[in-house]
Amino acid sequence: MLDFAIFAVTFVIILVVAVLYLYPVSHCNACSSHITVPSHIMAFCSLRDGNLQDIVDRGSLHEFLVGLHQEFGSVASFWFGGRPVVSLGSVNQLRQHINPNHTTDSFETILKSLLGYQSGMGGGTNESVIRKKVYESAINNMLKNNFSVMLKVVEELVGKWKSFPETQHTPLGAHLLGLAMKTVTQLALGERFRDDVAVISFRKNHDAIWSEIGKGYLDGSLEKSSSRKAHYEKALSEMESVLLSVAKERKPQRTQTVFIDTLLQSSLTERQIVEDCMVFTLAGCVITANLCIWALHFLSTSEEVQDKLYQEMEDVLGSEPVSLDKIPQLKYCQQVLNETVRTAKLTPVAARLQELEGKVDQHVIPKETLVIYALGVVLQDSDTWSIPYRFDPDRFEEESAKKSFCLLGFSGSQTCPELRFAYTVATVLLSTLVRQLKLHKLEGQVMEVRSELVSTPKDETWITVSRRH
Repeated sequence: MLDFAIFAVTFVIILVVAVLYLYPVSHCNACSSHITVPSHIMAFCSLRDGNLQDIVDRGSLHEFLVGLHQEFGSVASFWFGGRPVVSLGSVNQLRQHINPNHTTDSFETILKSLLGYQSGMGGGTNESVIRKKVYESAINNMLKNNFSVMLKVVEELVGKWKSFPETQHTPLGAHLLGLAMKTVTQLALGERFRDDVAVISFRKNHDAIWSEIGKGYLDGSLEKSSSRKAHYEKALSEMESVLLSVAKERKPQRTQTVFIDTLLQSSLTERQIVEDCMVFTLAGCVITANLCIWALHFLSTSEEVQDKLYQEMEDVLGSEPVSLDKIPQLKYCQQVLNETVRTAKLTPVAARLQELEGKVDQHVIPKETLVIYALGVVLQDSDTWSIPYRFDPDRFEEESAKKSFCLLGFSGSQTCPELRFAYTVATVLLSTLVRQLKLHKLEGQVMEVRSELVSTPKDETWITVSRRH
């Protein structure tokens, strides 16, 4: 086994392990012998370790995939231990990849496996479809019934920023994670989380879970540290207890006001309700916070984009606050958020199991092969996006860009539910913020990315603000 270097592996590698854990293959050697995809495996790699050390050396799975596709092209394979993995790194190859597993969201599946949740994951297609519909209905009802709550939380933050002197440095990470946490807890779990003390307690456990999740799958380091394991298990237990308490508290109400209410009125078991609430609150907070952080960072670098966004808000909304029915009319705002997701590589990797034998170009992908969608590579592929490293919302005026983005699962019917929620929060934030304030970048600030399950800035991101009028 690899030595201590494995202990430094980043969280995103766990994504691969989690899917392998969910879908063990009994005929690995037979499977690998039929793969015709160019393979990257060093001569000194043992069958047990495969390219794991290469991934560690690169610093993240995303960075490893960037190098892999640069060397071997848009279809490549590598070895995760004794398991062959195929990676697709261009829009054309992803378009060809046919996989019938459309009943579950890959992000949700991976997160549940990392948490050790199994309910509903092996119950067949019908159960998965029903559960997915309940989950999406819960989000739709939540947004419809609580839009004013979201708007109030955003207005409180913008009001706070308006009081800052123009020279004050504003930490985007701290403020926007707080915004996401307040929004998600109040809309998902109800009035209990209007109390800041409840939100702070929830955030403490949320952060403890997210920082540790999944490490034991790879190196067993959590098992080797009794204090870390106790801290993680305590946080997970406390968070589940809170969710269960909220469920019991709200069940007699027979309403469908917040996220958990819709789950309670469905046929889901108590355990499934707790699990789905855990997934939404964990993923919803992290995706929402980072979408907002990256959006404001990129806006702070372009006064032109800010002014264009401001003009759209004035034309569509006038002096009125944004409303749920007006959001679809904010086309340029949608382009800004799309370009934020693309430029930041917000979710750089997805994974699917090849349930039936398939083919991409001339390459055969056997049944039960793990297929990686190298989204971080595809989102900055110069064959698909002109000047890919430039933040340019205007690129999404082109129909080809919209189609490519939809194909990748970032828009349209296949959009991750948590990302769809995050887009709504971010739209409310931008529509409120840019009509009152201008954003300014800090000179000399260097943004480095930590490419994990969700891409985040490595360090705190700072801006300054000034009044627009």
